[in-house]
Amino acid sequence: MREKTSKIGLIGRAAAIFRVDEIIIYSDSQTASQKHDIDLISLLLAYMETPQYLRKRLFKLEPRLQYAGILPPLRTPHHPLNRKMSSLKAGEYREGIILSKADDHALVDIGVEKPVLTRNVPETSGSRLTVKIIKTGKHAEAEHAERDEIPFYWGYSVSAENHPLGTILKKRGFSLVIATSKYGSPLTEIVGKLAEKWRRASSVLVAFGAPSQGLAEIIHHEGLSLSDVADFVVNTISMQGTETVRTEEALLVSLATLNFALETAR
Repeated sequence: MREKTSKIGLIGRAAAIFRVDEIIIYSDSQTASQKHDIDLISLLLAYMETPQYLRKRLFKLEPRLQYAGILPPLRTPHHPLNRKMSSLKAGEYREGIILSKADDHALVDIGVEKPVLTRNVPETSGSRLTVKIIKTGKHAEAEHAERDEIPFYWGYSVSAENHPLGTILKKRGFSLVIATSKYGSPLTEIVGKLAEKWRRASSVLVAFGAPSQGLAEIIHHEGLSLSDVADFVVNTISMQGTETVRTEEALLVSLATLNFALETAR
């Protein structure tokens, strides 16, 4: 459990570093053990993404979280270090949890000494929500905010899918799908075309294989090929010195490589 927790921590950090909006966990084999692993990965990634001051309210003590203390902090903007109401700034965004609600007003715990009165709250008590500070001082106030209005990175969401990968790709309708594979084209050969399509895309998915089999094998079991479901099949680790690359390693290397390539292709 400690080793699994450590590996999942690397995935959460990579996602945050490279501004991933959503982590989709899919199954490459319908087994009970894999369902257990998917639940564990979802739990730990969601725990990592949750600001520390909300974790005790949103997560129960359980054996799967026994090593959660070794998970690295994300240090993203929605994980503020400030715990004082006097230090809040107008226009600041925070994550909170609704403690009580009357009509569309609520008292929300945002990680300072006492709850803040929040306006226009559509959710029910016990729900997590994003707020924007509109009044500071001894009696600070906030209003409900949509995540897409925040002008900077605000963490990732976690989705666990019960469908095979090919079905997910067709169902979700991403504008651009990039499959990572050692059998793919070197990124240097296609970076221009990839960057051009990325700029026009409203949603981009970067897909990774499993520890036991790559994307080509996973898709083959569905009677498909990667070219059927992906716009680009890319080898982001050319001339690798090892027989295999672990998923958490591929994730970090590939996102770093894509980030650099797309920046230089502008």
